[in-house]
Amino acid sequence: MIEISALTDEDIPTVIALWERCQLMRPENDPRADISRARRTVNAEIFVGKRQGVGVATVMVGFDGHRGWVYYLAVEPTLQRAGYGTAMMNAAEHWLRARNAPKLLLMVSEENAAALGFYEALGFEASPVTTLGRQLH
Repeated sequence: MIEISALTDEDIPTVIALWERCQLMRPENDPRADISRARRTVNAEIFVGKRQGVGVATVMVGFDGHRGWVYYLAVEPTLQRAGYGTAMMNAAEHWLRARNAPKLLLMVSEENAAALGFYEALGFEASPVTTLGRQLH
């Protein structure tokens, strides 16, 4: 299996490269800034799953005081379907439960059938809401 721990400075290049391979990067999101913001607060954590000392999975989890959120769940493409994604989600849920978060939410593109199937298999359901957004920077 994998060993899961909090992200360290040494993990950052590997994590960003993994996010790129998993196509999680968006032009409007600077991954180094996302990592920096998460690490500056006690309300977020980034976990790295390592196999034989190499980062092969990640998850970012945050708690806004009302809801828990998951971002950047990634598993090395050649290692997907080996239980690593589930292990990372379990780490995120454990972190949120320790903070008494009543609910966990995440966003998935409607076109990403593989991710939707993964989350549905973990018991997630579509919420009858529309997500709205606006860039602030």
